[in-house]
Amino acid sequence: MLAELLARVDHLIYAGPDLDEAVARVESLIGIRATAGGSHPGEGTRNALLALGPSSYLEILGPDPEQPAPQRTRWFRVDELSAPRLVAWAAKSPDLERIAASASPGAARLGRVLAGSRRRPDGVMLSWRLTDPRAVSEGGVIPFLIDWGSSPHPAAGSAPGATLIDLRAEHPEPETAAAALRALGIAPPVVKGPAAGLVARVDCPKGVVELR
Repeated sequence: MLAELLARVDHLIYAGPDLDEAVARVESLIGIRATAGGSHPGEGTRNALLALGPSSYLEILGPDPEQPAPQRTRWFRVDELSAPRLVAWAAKSPDLERIAASASPGAARLGRVLAGSRRRPDGVMLSWRLTDPRAVSEGGVIPFLIDWGSSPHPAAGSAPGATLIDLRAEHPEPETAAAALRALGIAPPVVKGPAAGLVARVDCPKGVVELR
């Protein structure tokens, strides 16, 4: 069960109001300096990456000061964050349209399927398709879905040395959140907590640590 869940995790998003601050915080917790990623043109964000396995990674996200402020809200509402934290996750899916169309509106709001791209510092262009990250709900407990197609997977070029070993969700109404996840065919444990959110356990140079 755990192995199946971890195989579905494409990446976790750890976001904050300042990317350099978020990168430094992750390094202090995990003991690994994230690799510079790139900018998301038109979205007003940039990232840094840390591999969590051969096909999963941690995306550290923040505003991009070299881009003008976008007309719409930045992904994962990074402008509203006062400190870095784990805000969302992406699940692998090869059939985005079908799953997005079949998801019950009352159980999981996935939004429409979009296309995205960014250029790595080495010049390689990455491209992907995903359900709208702005539709992420329940404090990031419900994932958005992503398909990299034939594009290189970011984990291969990310800083190595850490492994995701567990992922769980916390929610004030755990049964409601668990039902929404089951409707997507994804079942991380959901436990009762004061607020909706994610908790990842990572094996790294500093031992087994929790990211929240």
